Amino acid sequence: MKETSVSLALSGLSFILAVIWGGPLIKLLRYFKVGKLIREEEPGRHLEKMGTPTMGGFMIIAPVALLTIFLNAVALLGYDLLGRSVFVPLLVMIAFGILGAVDDWEGLRGPRRRQGMRARTKLMFQIVLALVAAFALKYFLNVPEMYWPGYSQPISLGFLYIPIAVFIIVGCSNVVNFTDGLDGLAGLISATAFAGYGAIALMQDQVFLARFCFTIVGALFGFLWFNVHPAELFMGDTGSLALGGTLGTLALMTGQWLALPLIAIIPVSEGISVILQILYFKLTKGKRLFKMAPLHYHFELIGWSETQVVQRFWLVSLMGTMIGIAVILVR
Repeated sequence: MKETSVSLALSGLSFILAVIWGGPLIKLLRYFKVGKLIREEEPGRHLEKMGTPTMGGFMIIAPVALLTIFLNAVALLGYDLLGRSVFVPLLVMIAFGILGAVDDWEGLRGPRRRQGMRARTKLMFQIVLALVAAFALKYFLNVPEMYWPGYSQPISLGFLYIPIAVFIIVGCSNVVNFTDGLDGLAGLISATAFAGYGAIALMQDQVFLARFCFTIVGALFGFLWFNVHPAELFMGDTGSLALGGTLGTLALMTGQWLALPLIAIIPVSEGISVILQILYFKLTKGKRLFKMAPLHYHFELIGWSETQVVQRFWLVSLMGTMIGIAVILVR
């Protein structure tokens, strides 16, 4: 109970910091004219979002980094509020956030305006960052490599762990990026997934990891204060790449990454919809499986309102997280 209370308190503190930091950040982004550009193929109603400040991922990263560093400094006084192990996911968050910021900036001001960084270049950087994180998880933190439902002992994957971990971190980073497209969608879905893995960490007595998860949840709620429809701020790749990479890292740290397709059911579905759309387009020489991918645009184009898509996707995400935790608890 004590650990749950501390985790929730950190979540509340992170929320307050994000809300306080949000107003000045929005003014700063507007001053430098860091506004979202809308693609021509997006649903027509999105045109009204043109110019809304983006790169709002900084609103999430800043309070999480500040609290994590400060609470580790407090350990020098004898108070163990956060352990040093959380520096790995924190560094992943910062590194992927910087990559996303570069991508956002190139899409706004660079020669590839509206497109951002080349996909191959971005993927290469993601793989390099994920490789560093995977080696740190395996050889420095000695995290449990994999838990199988119903089996209480972790299973060693040997040399396969590194490529699997890289795939999970890079994959999560990209599917959360695909999910970011509607007001509040990526924030709500991410907050639910981090809360799920925070609960799993508490059940494993990984108290520092749980506290870190709930610190992120609080920052996400603070971001959502400004991001719910109609959004005053978008997270951009600065936020989505950082959140996805961090989610994959945290899933690996618990060893319960097999539950990711359930706990992150919406981002995974968004990623699969993009892959299926591309494959179907190539196989049929120009036909489309969905009206538009990622999946949330398809549902908008068949008549769902933006808020209906967000709310229904969040309900599915919540159910997926609950089922994922239930599967983990099977003995």
